[in-house]
Amino acid sequence: MSDFEYLDLVGVAEGIAGRRFSAREVTQWSLQRAATIGRRFNAIFRLDDEQALARAHQLDERQARGDSLGALHGVPLAHKDMFPVAGCEMHAGSLILKGHVPQRTAFAVARLDDVGQINIGSLHMAEFALSPTGFNHHYGSGLNPWNPLHVCGGSSSGSGVAVAARVVFGSLGGDTAGSIRMPAAMCGVTGLKTTYRRMSLQDCVPLSFSLDSLGPIAQSARDCARLLTHCGANNPADALSSNNPVPNYEALLDGRLQGLRIGVPDKYFADDLDDEVATCLQTSLDVLARCGARIVPIDVPDMDSINSHAQLVMAVEAATLHRKWIEATPEQYSDQVRNRIDQGYTYAAVRYAEALSLRSRILQDFLTTSLLDCDVLHVPTLAMQTPTIEATTRGNPDDVLKLIGRITRTTRGFNYLGLPAASVPAGFSKAGLPMSFQLVGRPFAEGLLLRVADAFQRETDWHRRRPPLDVYAPSQAEATEVS
Repeated sequence: MSDFEYLDLVGVAEGIAGRRFSAREVTQWSLQRAATIGRRFNAIFRLDDEQALARAHQLDERQARGDSLGALHGVPLAHKDMFPVAGCEMHAGSLILKGHVPQRTAFAVARLDDVGQINIGSLHMAEFALSPTGFNHHYGSGLNPWNPLHVCGGSSSGSGVAVAARVVFGSLGGDTAGSIRMPAAMCGVTGLKTTYRRMSLQDCVPLSFSLDSLGPIAQSARDCARLLTHCGANNPADALSSNNPVPNYEALLDGRLQGLRIGVPDKYFADDLDDEVATCLQTSLDVLARCGARIVPIDVPDMDSINSHAQLVMAVEAATLHRKWIEATPEQYSDQVRNRIDQGYTYAAVRYAEALSLRSRILQDFLTTSLLDCDVLHVPTLAMQTPTIEATTRGNPDDVLKLIGRITRTTRGFNYLGLPAASVPAGFSKAGLPMSFQLVGRPFAEGLLLRVADAFQRETDWHRRRPPLDVYAPSQAEATEVS
């Protein structure tokens, strides 16, 4: 079989299990796409061809012997270059970590190894995860596979591009202000930011230890459910890793939403909303209502204040993490990233302490205000049209910063609150770029978010649409020049 691009993660796993094709066949196909399409759209940092093919051969031999198969047996994946793999270079999109070879594999990646993934390499990302657009001054911007003149979203840029372009069938990303949800939304795939500490962050390159979360990016909610089931477990070596039980998320996807209450805010998330996005959101609500959900109006607290707290915490913690490198080798940072880190040194310690001390009270207020009379929230992932690379990198610096700030306006606050949130493909703009909606739930309600997303995807096919990869895509050198 050679039409692997028509399959999703679950479809590939089932095809291998049913012996319709081998792990080696699909891995060869994935590596070839990564070397061509993946490179062309600047999704790839490192390819591990020999290791991936050796792993595929080993898995095929296990299957031939009749050994039991893991849930991801033979499925080609690749992850954001903040997830270390023992013995393989990892640089988190930076110059500073260039040549760094970790000695230990990230817990989440090792868990996927245990159930049969074939990790073909690592994926491009924004420098130290500090860009919601996919901008990277050192290695070039990630290119949106639907239109390479537009941003692909970040900081998990390679993850969004590689899954959308059918280079790999799933990926793990990190999210501090929207870095899973933005590339998922802009590239037309499904992305889930998990509850704070649902997934162990041990060994992953941090940005903000109070806000960082991990999660899957894949074509469908079912794909994400399978990934999270096997990488969301407690890490005994990580004292901050959650002990909350991990269900079989895939088994919860029954397509039934009867009686479920979906809350829709009438302020903040409805403000400054692009007309096409507003129409897309309403159409998605109509679909969910036909699935049996009840749409209810809800109120939200002061989200601008919540976003301000999130920005302050991220800035101070990023500055703390990078202080020694900034002092020793400031020239190895791009100006944009160094300027964002430098902001963290301008805040008083009492303001940072206040933002952290208020967090639990603000979360409780949000739960009793916004989620008291509903089960999940339905809000935009991106309230505006996906901008161009030029608009987010050139021109008046103040205008560029203002535009970039608008991108995470509807996602950033949920990291401060620590809540799970998913981006779900829901249509296309007149310009041919993906649009989406965002689902937000109570702590550890990932299963419910996935169930709602899956019900929507049973009724629509937006998540199955494939980008027109034969369109012109700038070379990697040109992409660097644009940045």
